[in-house]
Amino acid sequence: MMRYLTVLYGAASYLAFLGAFLYAIGFVGNFLVPRTVDAGVTASIGEAVLVNAALLGLFAVQHSVMARPAFKRWWTRLVPATIERSTYVLLASLALFLLYWQWRTMPDIVWDVQATAGRVVLWALFWIGWAIVLASTFMINHWDLFGLRQVYLAWRGEPYTDLPFRTSMFYRVVRHPIMVGFIIAFWATPTMTAGHLLFAIATTAYILIAVRLEEHDLTAALGDQYRDYRRRVPGMLPWPHHHDAAPTVGHHRPV
Repeated sequence: MMRYLTVLYGAASYLAFLGAFLYAIGFVGNFLVPRTVDAGVTASIGEAVLVNAALLGLFAVQHSVMARPAFKRWWTRLVPATIERSTYVLLASLALFLLYWQWRTMPDIVWDVQATAGRVVLWALFWIGWAIVLASTFMINHWDLFGLRQVYLAWRGEPYTDLPFRTSMFYRVVRHPIMVGFIIAFWATPTMTAGHLLFAIATTAYILIAVRLEEHDLTAALGDQYRDYRRRVPGMLPWPHHHDAAPTVGHHRPV
C-alpha cells in the first residue's frame, strides 16, 4: 500500500509542478491566465513593493534552502527519502501559486516597444527562453529532477542511486542552461512595467546567487570532475573557453 501512496504523491507533486510551470508562462507573458505580472491585486506602490518582494523572497528561501545537502540530510530524518524530491517540488510549486495569487500590480511603463519587428523579436526570445528551460531538463534527467524517478524506484522496491554526472548538448555550451532560459524569458517582453521589472531583477539576482551555491555543492560532491567542467564550460554566457581536456559525460541536477 505504501508503495502506491508514494507513487500517487510523486505524481501529484509532478502535476503541481506542471501546473505551476505552465501558469508561469502565462503569468510572465500576460496571457490566458487570470492573474499575471501586470494583472494582479491592486495596491499602492509601497504595498506592492513590500508584498511582491516578500513573495519572491519566500520562494527563493524555500527553493534554495531545501536544495542544500545539509538540509536534505536533516529533512530525510523526518520524511522518507523516496519522496524528498517530490516534497521539494510540491512546496516550490505551492510557493509559486501563492505568488501568482497574491502578486500586486505595478503598472507604470518602463519601456514599450512599438515597432512590429522589435515586438516579434522579443516575443520570439520569450518563447525561446521557455523552450531552453524545458529542453534543458530533458538533457539531464527530467524525471529524476522532478522526483518521479525516485518514487518509481520505490514502487519497484529498488534503492535510489544518484545518476552519473552528464554534460550533454546545452550543458556543453553553458553550465546552467535552465537558468539562462529563465533569464531570457523573464526579460524578453515588448512592454516592461515596473512590476515586471521588479520580478525580472529579483529573479535574476536570485539565479546568480543560487548558481553559486549549487556550484559550491557540486564541487564539494564531485571534486576535480566538476572543477574541470568549470574550466572548460562558461557558467551563463557562452564565451569561448579552452577545450584542452576531453569532453565530460555525466549529469548534474540544477537548483
